[in-house]
Amino acid sequence: MTGIKITDTTLRDAHQSLIATRMKLEDMLPIAEKLDNVGFHALEVWGGATFDACLRFLDEDPWHRLRELRKVFKKTKLQMLLRGQNLLGYKHYPDDVVEEFVKKSIENGIDIIRVFDALNDIRNIKTSIDATKKYGGHAQAAICYTTSPVHDVKYYVDLAVEMERMGVDSICIKDMSGILLPYTAEELVRELKKKVKVPIEIHSHFTSGIANQTYMKAIEAGVDIIDTAISPMGNGTSQPATEPMIAALKGTPYYPKDINMELLMGVSDYFKELKDKYFKEGLLNLKLLSVDVKTLIYQVPGGMLSNLVSQLKKQGKEYLLEEVLKEVPRVREDLGYPPLVTPMSQMVGTQAVFNVVLGERYKMIPIEAKNYVKGLYGKPTLPISEEIKRKIIGDEEVYTGRPADLLEPQLDQLKEEIKAYIEQDEDVLTYALFPQVALEFFKKRLAKKYKIDHELLNEEYNVYPV
Repeated sequence: MTGIKITDTTLRDAHQSLIATRMKLEDMLPIAEKLDNVGFHALEVWGGATFDACLRFLDEDPWHRLRELRKVFKKTKLQMLLRGQNLLGYKHYPDDVVEEFVKKSIENGIDIIRVFDALNDIRNIKTSIDATKKYGGHAQAAICYTTSPVHDVKYYVDLAVEMERMGVDSICIKDMSGILLPYTAEELVRELKKKVKVPIEIHSHFTSGIANQTYMKAIEAGVDIIDTAISPMGNGTSQPATEPMIAALKGTPYYPKDINMELLMGVSDYFKELKDKYFKEGLLNLKLLSVDVKTLIYQVPGGMLSNLVSQLKKQGKEYLLEEVLKEVPRVREDLGYPPLVTPMSQMVGTQAVFNVVLGERYKMIPIEAKNYVKGLYGKPTLPISEEIKRKIIGDEEVYTGRPADLLEPQLDQLKEEIKAYIEQDEDVLTYALFPQVALEFFKKRLAKKYKIDHELLNEEYNVYPV
């Protein structure tokens, strides 16, 4: 046995969890070569919220970021997180857009694509999985872990068996809230190992303070890969810290012999300085580094918690946070126990805020929640009661098919819409995911190129450089 394999999340989930995905490419490149030589199984560097954050806040082209990282990382596999039919956006996209996005992700440097669906509806990951295999990538299916009267070990094992039949190369237990308990993890991994042959990876967050113990029991039960983050960017709402996790395995068959600990310490020193910089800049809130045991009760991931606080603050209602947190499990039960992961976490959280702030449940309902109840996101774990359906969508019909089957191919139309701005094939996909944000980004890019004011690039006047 060569020991446990480690996927490092520092360049994606760690900074998404701790500093709202604000790490820039210029902060990554100086340490990239050392990271490449540490001996990690893979580096998670792309996907999740990084795509949106690059465009919206950092004035970076996410595709350029990926290509630049690929140039430096010559030894280590690069990994990304994909939301199945949602890709990296917040709605379902047609199959032609999904396939092209996967193709371009692999062409630009991604080796492993971790694909999940917020409802664990495997119909919503099939196109992404098939495309990943078609274009030579490693297709990893992720199980979104949550607890409810129906989410038990058997449920997850049955799901994994279906995923393996689909042809996935590995399976990840994705514990986005940090609520997977150690002995449950041990049982789950043991049962998975009996029923599926592909490697099993475990991903958790330290939010509730138990992820280290959970990893240890999973390792003892035979899990193949764990997700960790360099210690300055680990723990809190991020993943368990890498160095202590490795040290805890010393003298056991699980010790990761491929890891260069001396090099890892140098990497850690770099991120320690970077963390201090983020703190001084106000990007890092120390609250996100502390343990919040209430996570075990409310199952609210760190990113969802900050969104709830932000929504309440805008309305001057921060004092209602505790009431909103109590309302979250009630809304989740009403909606058939969806796992609290994007986009369901935003949907459930916003509905809970409305219910509490307005003093009446389901008086106001976001369009996304209505579409979910209509079946446009997929199948709920448990059927939604007729009473809740009537409150949310009245007598409207519920669709039971695969949501993407309702969508027409879109790539050609999208190309036509932005033909004046296209500088690379990938621009069409950027526009597909975030139309308004992408257009603004393209205008600024064009303005820089021709050294003019980007406000002149206004579609109303059809003013484009020739």
